[in-house]
Amino acid sequence: MTLRVPRRTIAAFIGPAVAALAIVGVAPLLYALWKSFHDFNLTQLARQRWVGLQNYQTVLTDSDFWDAIGRTALLFVSAVPVQIALGLAIALVLHRPGLTFWKTLTRLSLVLPMATTYAVVGLLAQVMLNQKYGVINQMLGWVGVDAINFIGDPTNAFIAVILWDVWQWTPFVALVLLAGLSTVPPEIEEAARLETRSPWTVLRHVQLPFLIPSLVAVLILRTADTLKLFDMVFTMTRGGPGNATEFIAILIERVGNRQFDIGLAAAQSIIMLAITIVLARLYIRLFYREVS
Repeated sequence: MTLRVPRRTIAAFIGPAVAALAIVGVAPLLYALWKSFHDFNLTQLARQRWVGLQNYQTVLTDSDFWDAIGRTALLFVSAVPVQIALGLAIALVLHRPGLTFWKTLTRLSLVLPMATTYAVVGLLAQVMLNQKYGVINQMLGWVGVDAINFIGDPTNAFIAVILWDVWQWTPFVALVLLAGLSTVPPEIEEAARLETRSPWTVLRHVQLPFLIPSLVAVLILRTADTLKLFDMVFTMTRGGPGNATEFIAILIERVGNRQFDIGLAAAQSIIMLAITIVLARLYIRLFYREVS
């Protein structure tokens, strides 16, 4: 017997969620899209001209925009592979049987970096990496290493952002991959371990196919997070020194909030949204083609 639910009942249940999504997500997106076609500067509120695709043309020919894209891409290729490698190693250790108490304690501790907000992570990094009073330089002094200017040097600041991003998001990757490992049928995994003593063989031929959805989810989420990375970097380096850590989200904030060019910032945001969608589709096609 099939229970038929009235459409009004379905609408009553999902209606508030759809309305909230429209208000929080769709309406700001449409507003940003609309403003991206206008010459809209907060210093000249009386003048809002329709300029069509002119803002997009300006963005795509702006060297600062492409430099920020390059720095963001370099951050992604430097941090995310390390996060995946470390996260997979942690997940494999936690997936093995035994040591239940320590595994539970480790899983709880993994939540702490994820639960810490970006801004707090950035402030923590700024304090710990201070050249004169930071605990990192104090520890280096104990072994005879001179104090390092982490925040004031362009290369060191970029490396510091990478390390802090790895510290914060490796636990997230580990928990997602651990969830993926839990989908491996125990009997298949046990049979594979009886057939071979090589952990790599078990990972490659048994566990990895079940990890593909988790890896795709990690890549999509970490790509989106990297493209919108703002709070941690802003509180840590404010995009400096110079523009060494001016990633794309920092650039958009500078154009919109410090240069007051809302139309240009909106066009930059829409382009970044399009890049995120394209990359997500590429991840899905690439990895699921490998599975098939």
